[in-house]
Amino acid sequence: MKKIKGFLFPFIAILGFGSCSKTEIKPISPVTTGLMPLNANSLDTYTPSSVINLNGSHDITISGKAINGGNVSAITLNHCYNVHITLNRLGNSKREAVAIYNCTNITIDNNFVTNASCGVYVETSTGGITIKNNQFLNIQGPFPRGQFVQFNTVSGANNTIINNKCENIFGQSNPQEAINLYKSNGTSLSPILVDGNWIRGGGPAASGGGIQIGDNGGSYELASNNIMVNPGQMGISISGGSHQSAINNTIYEKQQSFTNVGIAVWSWRGYAVTNSTVSGNKVKFINRANYENDHWLAPGQAIPAGWNTNIWDANINESILPAVIITKK
Repeated sequence: MKKIKGFLFPFIAILGFGSCSKTEIKPISPVTTGLMPLNANSLDTYTPSSVINLNGSHDITISGKAINGGNVSAITLNHCYNVHITLNRLGNSKREAVAIYNCTNITIDNNFVTNASCGVYVETSTGGITIKNNQFLNIQGPFPRGQFVQFNTVSGANNTIINNKCENIFGQSNPQEAINLYKSNGTSLSPILVDGNWIRGGGPAASGGGIQIGDNGGSYELASNNIMVNPGQMGISISGGSHQSAINNTIYEKQQSFTNVGIAVWSWRGYAVTNSTVSGNKVKFINRANYENDHWLAPGQAIPAGWNTNIWDANINESILPAVIITKK
């Protein structure tokens, strides 16, 4: 198919958050999932809980809870450190399922997150933010939210978003990007790592898509080994910043009314892209006009390192992901 250049309309993160007051949930019997055993002899079990709002807490674990956020976030952490959020069912919130502000060393793993404005939102936090092995289903937005995970002005070493399974079902969700890094900075030895995530579904937002790094600048961010099927308007966008990398990702997109481009590298709003790497990616991306549009370098943009190692028009289809990726409920 003929290749044409695309145009992106990237998401701009907006700061600010609302009330963190608690919402009570009427006691009900514990919820037991019918899928995803924790081991051969047990299933995920959750105990209903009211929302959790912590300030200055540390060295604690939040586990085994079913929390409906309602008008606030299910879990909010302010100025906390050494907190582990694991094996919970979170969501049904007009705000974020988990909202983190000014924290350090927070691990969020093995949770099921559904039907929230944003899955995990992290703002102005420094080091040791780990989001891994979670399952996310049907993020609701609206703009400026709408991400499975968003880092906003996160900095330092050991910040990771890895091995999550993420799905938006068209007509049941209202996403922007699946994962967004906004004004965030890793280090040369420890870039912010977005690795091994499975992402399926996106749209119809004209500015949304799979993974956006370098949103309004930033540095040392690495998106690698992610697999995306029909992620939305774009697959991966490097839209600003220095030492931004997209390596060994696999991206497939069918024609839809909002689809645009597989991988884009461009300096948006004056945030120059410098010292970037785009290598080893496999892409087949059909845009809204039914043309294959696997990549786009903005006019005058320096060619990223490794550009010639990518496989455009890759021999891939929707089967790069299993038919079922969300197994928790």
